[in-house]
Order: sequence, then structure tokens, then C-alpha cells
Amino acid sequence: MRIIGCDLHARQQTIAMLDVETGELEERRLEHEGDQVRAFYAGLPRPVRVGIEATGAMQWFLELMEELEVECVVGHPAQIRAGEPRKQKNDRRDARLLLRLLAENRFPKIWMPSMEQRDVRALLRHREQWVRIRVRLQNALQSIALTHGIRRGASLWSKAGQRTIGELALPPLSGMRRDELMRLRVQLHQEIERLDKEAERVARERPLARLLMTHPGVGPITSLATEVFLGDATRFADGKAVASYVGMIPCEHSSAGKQRLGKLTKQGNAMLRMLWCEAARHAVIKDEDLRRFYRRKLAQKGLGIALVAAARKLGVRLWIMLREEIDYEEFCRRGRQRGEAQAERPAR
Repeated sequence: MRIIGCDLHARQQTIAMLDVETGELEERRLEHEGDQVRAFYAGLPRPVRVGIEATGAMQWFLELMEELEVECVVGHPAQIRAGEPRKQKNDRRDARLLLRLLAENRFPKIWMPSMEQRDVRALLRHREQWVRIRVRLQNALQSIALTHGIRRGASLWSKAGQRTIGELALPPLSGMRRDELMRLRVQLHQEIERLDKEAERVARERPLARLLMTHPGVGPITSLATEVFLGDATRFADGKAVASYVGMIPCEHSSAGKQRLGKLTKQGNAMLRMLWCEAARHAVIKDEDLRRFYRRKLAQKGLGIALVAAARKLGVRLWIMLREEIDYEEFCRRGRQRGEAQAERPAR
């Protein structure tokens, strides 16, 4: 068996390869131009195990390894780097570090989504990109409106509001900018509506996403994103692990018995955090238990913290529904059953 630590970059990769049977160590550099990489890995006697760091330029390499039937594991970059205490970093040392972690069975492997999940993620990220651009356009139009004394807030996007800003008497160049922004906003709005319909179609074709949509306040986009970004729900030990994965836990700097908590870590998927917060705004209106929780936190901590707390609670609920593969009605029934069992338990 051969074990390979691969320091992967966009244009080249440096490898450290160990033959387990003979103990022979080989180091070399492979350029990504041409068929050099494919020829090298295709010519290796099987079995072969390759370890790489998670990086944005790794997808083509993972697909190549899958095509060549080579086992490839992806590691957490921060945990990998923690395995090298020396303040020296180069490609050869990184490849040797990956090889050593693999050989010692200490490689910090991370979960990877399937091809289907990556495809759905691409749809959601494409939609989010257009939404962000539309927000920037709307902010620019709001700035033009405020500069000329028009304070309408969200009603600026109504037909009357658009007519008002469109009828403003502006200098030629400012008027051209206003007209271009309005035209681009209409085009983006139409494109986002098309993507919303496509996402809804995909969500209704997926059984788990349909289950999540039964929760009040959760629509196709939120349910679809929760399913494909959380992935295998059984890999999380509890709700705290889910919140930590998404980045909805506070930073902590505690020592010597003193606990110091800060803002959210935000070490996770920003899109999922945003969608959970947006869904929580609607869920606290429609779900009685979540509404009571939200109002209690609102009185204790204020609006911002209360909304994030409700969003975290909603996200944990969705994870439970994913893990158990149940709908909202069954989730509530199990919650009532658990509450009744606790009430009947004798006090100590």
C-alpha cells in the first residue's frame, strides 16, 4: 500500500509518498498542466491512499481520484497545521506533515458532500449571489431617494415608489445612473424569481426537504439549504454540535475558573445562519413554543440576541427532524410526550 501526503495548489502539487511494505519514501512535484497528474496516479499500484487539505481548488482533484478509484481523504486545515509546532512552512514540509498524519492514523478527516449535494449547493449559492447584488443596487437607489428627500423605506420598491424615484428631475449623468440601477434591479428580480421557482421544484422532489417545510416559517430555500449544508444529520452528537458547526455559538476565552463569552464565532456557513435568522422571524409568529422562547429572550437580552437565539433553536429543531426523518406534527407530538413523561417523574 502507498500513502501520499499531497500539498495541493491551483497550479501544482507537492507530494510525499511512502511505500508501507518497503518503507521507501519519495518526494516530487507535479504540474497541473497537461496529463502529468492523471498519468502519475493512474500508474500507481493499488491500493493508494491520498490525503489533502480542504481548499477551494480541490474539486477537480477529488473527481479525478474518484474516477481513478484512488482513496482520497480531506483534512481540516487548522487541525492539520496544529500538528506542526515549528514556525517553518513550505510545500515539502506540508506534504511530509500530511504523510505523517496519515501514517500515524491522526489525520483530521472531514465530512465531504456528495456530488448531488454539491450540485444543489451551487444552485443556492448562485441565487444568494444575485440576492446580494440586488441588495447593493437597492441600497444605491435608496441613497438617491434619501438625497432628494424621499423617505419611503421598503415601500420604495412598490409601483408607486418606483414611479416616484423614476420621476425625479436629476442631472443627465445622475439620471443615467438612476435609470441603469432601476433596470438592473428589475432584471435581477426576475432572475431571482426564476431561481426561487427552481429551488422550490428541487425541494419538493427531495423527501427530507419536504419534511422540513412542514415546520412553520420554513420555506423551500431554508429547507433545501439545511438539508444539503448539514448533510448527514447523524454525524452530529447533539444540538450544540450543530450550532457550533454553523457558527452560532459565542467565542469563549475562559481560564482559571473565569468564563468569558464574546460574540458569535461565525465559524460556519454564513448563508445557513442568515436563512435560519430569516426563517426565525416568521417561525416565532406561527409556532407557540418558539414565540414564548423568543419573547422571554427579548425581555432578557434584547432584539438581536433574541432573534439569534430563536434562529439557533429553530436550526436545532430542523436538525432533529432531519435526523429522525419526521415532520413537524410528529416532532411536536414527541415533544409533548417527553414533557408529560418528565411531569410524571417523581421529584427527588
